[in-house]
Amino acid sequence: METLRLIIVAVGGQGNLLASKVLGEAALLAAIPVRMSEIHGMAQRGGVVESAIVFGEAQSNIISDGEADILLGFEPAETLRALNKCNRETAVITNLSPVPPFTVAIGKGTYPDLARIQDLIRAKTRQLIAFDAVALAKAAGSVMALNIVLLGALLQTGRLPITAEQLETAIRTKTKKAFVDTNLKAFRLGYEAAERAARSA
Repeated sequence: METLRLIIVAVGGQGNLLASKVLGEAALLAAIPVRMSEIHGMAQRGGVVESAIVFGEAQSNIISDGEADILLGFEPAETLRALNKCNRETAVITNLSPVPPFTVAIGKGTYPDLARIQDLIRAKTRQLIAFDAVALAKAAGSVMALNIVLLGALLQTGRLPITAEQLETAIRTKTKKAFVDTNLKAFRLGYEAAERAARSA
């Protein structure tokens, strides 16, 4: 298979690292070589958490500017901030529910306009799938399922070298037993949301 480079960006507490572990487990089930790395930026205080996942044969798990095949954003401003990793062929999936930084909360900053964020992403990339993943996580039973909603949307793009069955198996094995049913529902809701977004694009 061709090498596939995925960047995941989030703020602390959104479940980026668990999402990465689920994807890694699914890749192992599919017998796909996978390399992963993580960057934590004061995650416990709402700082950025970035994961790089490379599927297929690769010498490095570093994804340089312009190299990402897919960008998965758990927070819209962080998705925009990572746009330098993208190119004209990149697919971008992003949650549209903001987590305003502390500077915005105390009136020292302004959160970027969501429509403007989407316009900037569309201007630089091939595909944008954007929706309120937090609302779907709540509909599944827990706001903490945001990460799994987004994994469902990610799979729907058809660009991952893994199947829905493999990803669902990884969800069952890598998430706490009490949350498996909620997470499986979140996964399906995210997949369906991405289907709708793709049709309306």
